[in-house]
Amino acid sequence: MAVKKVKSVFFCSECGNESPKWMGQCPACHAWNTMVEQEVTASEKRSKPRGASERSVPVALSEISLGEEDRVRTGIGELDRVLGGGVVPGSMILVGGDPGIGKSTLLLQACRELSSRGQKVLYISGEESLKQIRMRAERLGTFPGELKLFCETDLNVIGEILKQEKPDIAVIDSIQTMYNEEVSGTPGSVSQVRESTAVLLQLSKSLSISVFIVGHVTKEGTVAGPRILEHMVDTVLYFEGDRHASYRILRGVKNRFGSTNEIGVFEMREDGLAEVANPSEYLLAGSPKGASGTVTACSIEGTRPILLEIQALVCQTSFGIPRRQSSGADLNRINLLMAVLEKRLGLHLGQCDAYVNIAGGMRVVEPAVDLAIAMAIAGSFLNLPVEEGLLAFGEVGLSGEVRGVSLPEQRVAEAAKLGYKVCVLPRVCAERAGRVKGIRLIAVDSVRDAIALIKK
Repeated sequence: MAVKKVKSVFFCSECGNESPKWMGQCPACHAWNTMVEQEVTASEKRSKPRGASERSVPVALSEISLGEEDRVRTGIGELDRVLGGGVVPGSMILVGGDPGIGKSTLLLQACRELSSRGQKVLYISGEESLKQIRMRAERLGTFPGELKLFCETDLNVIGEILKQEKPDIAVIDSIQTMYNEEVSGTPGSVSQVRESTAVLLQLSKSLSISVFIVGHVTKEGTVAGPRILEHMVDTVLYFEGDRHASYRILRGVKNRFGSTNEIGVFEMREDGLAEVANPSEYLLAGSPKGASGTVTACSIEGTRPILLEIQALVCQTSFGIPRRQSSGADLNRINLLMAVLEKRLGLHLGQCDAYVNIAGGMRVVEPAVDLAIAMAIAGSFLNLPVEEGLLAFGEVGLSGEVRGVSLPEQRVAEAAKLGYKVCVLPRVCAERAGRVKGIRLIAVDSVRDAIALIKK
């Protein structure tokens, strides 16, 4: 009989780093007061080594064949786009998001589409009863395929069910409710989340089951539990958006089988989530006409150009220190652009409050929106609107120069498709974008040239 030893170790709740003693600061991620004590049970009896026939042998790269069947389409185009073309068999996908944002709804819709395509799907819930899941399914519509539901939180029981049923797709909702009897700690603790994910990962790889894991997020917006959880899985998706609004954005932050630049846009309706085929048209709906401080920009998310409405409001401050606030854009980048406008163009923004907003709830970090932000701030300060039907993109340097960006022809083509008549772009991109017909291009060398267009 194996003799078990019980010892206490300390884990960082942020990164999962292990330490034999408590420390005020984690030596790995340098976070303060994040070390949590957990009891670890170890067995002196070790498993016997596998025989030569059971050991895996090296395989030449050229002998490994790939085909279209290696990816399973979910039937939801926006989800397939973010996943890189579909679900890879044997992969583990973590889906995080705020409570009530629609994680369970999205995965239940994906299960409906997958089961209707002949896939064997098992939905395991640790938060809702079978009747509650059925009520959500009735709201989403009919389920033509065979979708099996199972409510359980004991990981040992779940493992036996997975080995017995051997589904193609399994959904765990959620990982914070699962517990392993062999591990100390309550469900949702650092040790339970880590070990539960490790067990599910081993089952996923050995049985070739694609596993979707739902994870709750903290107030900082990251998945609750140790950060090592994100390193263990193959794909990490975040479901973002204001739950009081109708739009939702699915963003990939890690993907071993595809790009992390793609996003999926959904609209929450009474019958579930609906795909938004043209996000640009959706995000620009309700744009004001003839208002100062409003400029349309174009950003590239993966391979898709998306048009955004940049709004800026500049006014005299009522306090000693001007207030700067941003929603959807990097505040440090906005301060940099305001410094460029003040130094290179002589706009006295030092005693002004500035508010910048990207309409529609999008978050953009691409430098290609610099020119549109600078034009919106200058337009609001001068109280002059830009020409109707104008779009701008380009990166702004510290000397006030407008630098080139990637894929200018795709950006201009998207603007022309939505009816824009004028496009302000860097001069180095004008030749490539000149192939697009139906739109007038204005090439600029510096931000001064672009601001001059507002004063006309």
